[in-house]
Amino acid sequence: GQIAVDGDDVYWLEGRASEGGRNVLVRSSPGTPVVEVSPRDFNVRSRVHEYGGAAYTVYRGAIYASNFADQKLYAFAVGETPRALTPERYFYAQCRVDASRRRLICVREDHTKGDQQPPASIVAIPLGASAPSAGIVLASGADFYSDPIVSPDGTRLAWLQWNHPNMPWDGTSLYVADLDGRGLPGSPVRVAGGAEESVFQPSWSPDGVLFFVSDRTGWWNLYRLQGSVAEPIHVMP
Repeated sequence: GQIAVDGDDVYWLEGRASEGGRNVLVRSSPGTPVVEVSPRDFNVRSRVHEYGGAAYTVYRGAIYASNFADQKLYAFAVGETPRALTPERYFYAQCRVDASRRRLICVREDHTKGDQQPPASIVAIPLGASAPSAGIVLASGADFYSDPIVSPDGTRLAWLQWNHPNMPWDGTSLYVADLDGRGLPGSPVRVAGGAEESVFQPSWSPDGVLFFVSDRTGWWNLYRLQGSVAEPIHVMP
C-alpha cells in the first residue's frame, strides 16, 4: 500500500506476515531490482487516529517515516541510520515536504498528558534543527485533522478537519489559509464541507488550483475551487 513517486523511483509499503506484520518500505528504480530501503528493525506505521496510514513521505531521495515502536518521525536515505526528528509521546502522519521552508507539514497527536482523546493539530517540523522538535502548531482546535498540503507556490495551506461524533465519511470541512513570510497561517477559510458534507483527497494542481472530492450531491464527485465557488468537474451518479 501507500504508493509514492519520487522522480523516476516508485516506493510502497509491504506488510510482512513472516515478520510479525512489519511494514517494510521498498523502492523500484528503472533497470534495477526492487530493494528494501527501511532498516531491518524499522516498522513504517503510524498510530495517528488509531487507524494510522500515510506513515512516510519521500522527497528527492530523502525519506521521512514514522516508526511504530516509538511513533517518532525519522529522516534517512537508503543505507543510512535513521535520525529522529521528533521527541517521544507525539504521533505523526500524513507528512508533506514544504521544500522552500525546509520543513515537514504533518498531522500530530499529543500524547504527553495521557488524554483519552489526545489533542490533534497540524504542525511544522523543521528539517535543519540540531535537536528533535515536536513542531510548531499551525492549526488546532478540531477533534481530527488530515491531508495538510501546501500550494505549489508555497503561499497557501489546505487541510481537512472534523469533530465527534462524525467519521470522515459523514462530514468534514476543507479549510484554506494564506501563509505569511514566516510560513505561519493567517485566518483559515472554510471553502467546502461541513457536518453533513464529506470532503476528501484535497490536492493542488501544478498551477495552484485546489481540487477535492465531495459528496454534496449524495454521490462522490470531483470539484475544483474557482475563487470561492466549488465547481464540479464531471457530475455523475
